[in-house]
Amino acid sequence: MKRLTENKLVLVKRKTRLEELVARFNTVDQARFYIEHLGSDFTDYQNEDAVYKQALRTVGDILSEMGRVQLVSREHIPNFIFGKEDIVVAVGQDGLVANTLKYLDKQPLIGVNPDPARWDGMLLPFQARDLRSLLPDVFARRRPIGEVSMAKSTLNDGQVIYAVNDLFIGQKTHVSARYHVQYGAADEYQSSSGIIVSTGLGATGWLKSVVAGAAGIAGSDGEIAIPAGRQAWGAEYLQFTVREPFPSRTTGATIVFGRISADRPMRITSCMPENGVIFSDGVESDFLLFRSGVVAEITVAEKKGRLVL
Repeated sequence: MKRLTENKLVLVKRKTRLEELVARFNTVDQARFYIEHLGSDFTDYQNEDAVYKQALRTVGDILSEMGRVQLVSREHIPNFIFGKEDIVVAVGQDGLVANTLKYLDKQPLIGVNPDPARWDGMLLPFQARDLRSLLPDVFARRRPIGEVSMAKSTLNDGQVIYAVNDLFIGQKTHVSARYHVQYGAADEYQSSSGIIVSTGLGATGWLKSVVAGAAGIAGSDGEIAIPAGRQAWGAEYLQFTVREPFPSRTTGATIVFGRISADRPMRITSCMPENGVIFSDGVESDFLLFRSGVVAEITVAEKKGRLVL
């Protein structure tokens, strides 16, 4: 069969809950015993696994008809080298799309929802069967592309980390993070549970929950001015909030919420001898060490993710 493209098609998959349980307990029977012993329904895990694997097979078959396919697991994405002309297809939940997108550089990404009855999939506009008609349009560059702004943290030692949804700056354990923050013309030392920096895409997630909780404690109605919907994906600013800042003789709590932009940057200097980290998009295993004296500059990233619509 004649290939429709000579570009590599990269298929990104993730482990199902069942696969993660089997990796932990060695066999399906042992995983079943553990789940049922807790009073949960093991068939839900099996059904999810079966539906996901069927969708993955369908996607793999369609891609194989059209070009060269390389299958990559989620855990290998940080070290995978994408070609400039690759076309990437992620089959999973929204988090898989976000965690793949930040490692791309202009390659288009197609998000496939393997189980629409289970996942809403804001970043998963397609189902497996759609690819047969969709891909020729992608190859011919006839499909619209949604650009997604990212956050970027650059350390003074040259290390960089990107985020599609959020950056977390703080301690990797549940103790107070200590740092000095410069935001525009203001600065102060802080002790807190960490800083959340969100993109327009991610602002309705972690950031919203933190701010809504703070608003509830303060007796507010919980309404917060955050971007929503696809129009916010390309926002040229970030929003941040400080979790549980503690005012004391040496630490302040005035810089707790705001926007980060080209004309109002943020710089954070770590005062944590150990366990200071910066990680992105909820993946704690993919992090930068943020120890005493290290300076992080938080900006809107110079690159944008490209999602096929």
